[in-house]
Amino acid sequence: SYPKQFLSLSENNRNTFIQETFERLKGIENLMQPLIICNEEHRFIVGEQMREKSIKPISILLEPFGRNTAPAIAIAALNSLRNDEDLNLLVLSADHFIQNKEKFIEVIKKGLEYSKKGKIVTFGVPPTRPETGYGYIKTETAFKKGSIDGIKINKFVEKPLEHEAKKMFAKSNYLWNSGIFLGKSSVIIREINKFCPDIYHKAVDTLNSSRKDLNFTRLGKDSFIKCPNISFDLAVMEKTDLGFVVPMEVGWSDVGTWNSLWQESHKDERGNVKSGNIILDKSKNNLLISNARLIVGLGINDLIVVETNDALLVANRKNDQDVKNMVSLLRDKNLSQANFHKKAFRPWGNFLSIESGNNWQVKRIEVKPKCSLSLQMHKHRTEHWIVVSGEAFVEIDNKELILEENESTFIPLG
Repeated sequence: SYPKQFLSLSENNRNTFIQETFERLKGIENLMQPLIICNEEHRFIVGEQMREKSIKPISILLEPFGRNTAPAIAIAALNSLRNDEDLNLLVLSADHFIQNKEKFIEVIKKGLEYSKKGKIVTFGVPPTRPETGYGYIKTETAFKKGSIDGIKINKFVEKPLEHEAKKMFAKSNYLWNSGIFLGKSSVIIREINKFCPDIYHKAVDTLNSSRKDLNFTRLGKDSFIKCPNISFDLAVMEKTDLGFVVPMEVGWSDVGTWNSLWQESHKDERGNVKSGNIILDKSKNNLLISNARLIVGLGINDLIVVETNDALLVANRKNDQDVKNMVSLLRDKNLSQANFHKKAFRPWGNFLSIESGNNWQVKRIEVKPKCSLSLQMHKHRTEHWIVVSGEAFVEIDNKELILEENESTFIPLG
């Protein structure tokens, strides 16, 4: 309910992944505001994180459930054609880590040259190790180190076994698949319709049956569920003769595990990555992240320690791939931490569950300026409200009052 694209995991950059995804594009000419596609469960998180950076998306399209990248890209391209002239559509995942922003902009600008000529571009990362966690792109000719010239795509390779990854790493015509695409909206739609007409028609039906909800657009559920669950790689890029890959040496990672975050982050002289309230002594090669409490490490090595307001993870860096298994175990034990985050977002702001018992709970509620909660009536609980900062306009049984900082009110049953 609170995935990594909405987190800030860098000590030197407080942007969340999704905020940084747009912020790092500064320097590209004629860049429009973003079109965002996300799960409907995350709509208020997305809206709030865009507001924090004064980003005003063209639209935020809400998927009722995941259907992979091909339907999402088809809907984005159709939406842009409906609203504007034929645009160059840059498709970015919101959870990537990129170290060299200047080189990244240079690579995107090179990709634009191919896009303007009617090609569909993806961006491939020269491997630095035999990685089994990424898909690969095989190029028709070898890529040259440092070059950003586009190369014709031969085929895509799904995440390989270790011995296959070692073979590909030894050759110079295999790149990691970054999952970033660039192409004209009309070209993307034409190729989708050519190779996967079912996706095209269902995407059209989905947009036609969508409806506005506040600042969001809810995609038509009945049509969207019929969209084939397939990636853009398999649906189009493997089949089209318009596909080019531009090599991208920019310090890229999709940060799929805690260990990959440690690998890509800035370390101190003992190899430790720290974010938040951390004190270490006689410790090396650790990743420690604190959201609130002080973490003290003494004589620890090669550990991952992540403290949030609802759970504490302590793991060996070698076992970071097993986190998903632990989440499954939490679900089997019916523990709430597997499914719910203590901080929940609403159109008016957010609330954080601080503490609870059998018949009571304490929440910290943050209301955005000039926003309001709806009038409510409770049959089974009383409420005490205390204003800790700001000013609140309150209505109880048609009586109105203003509460200032440190003032409180009591709301009885009913």
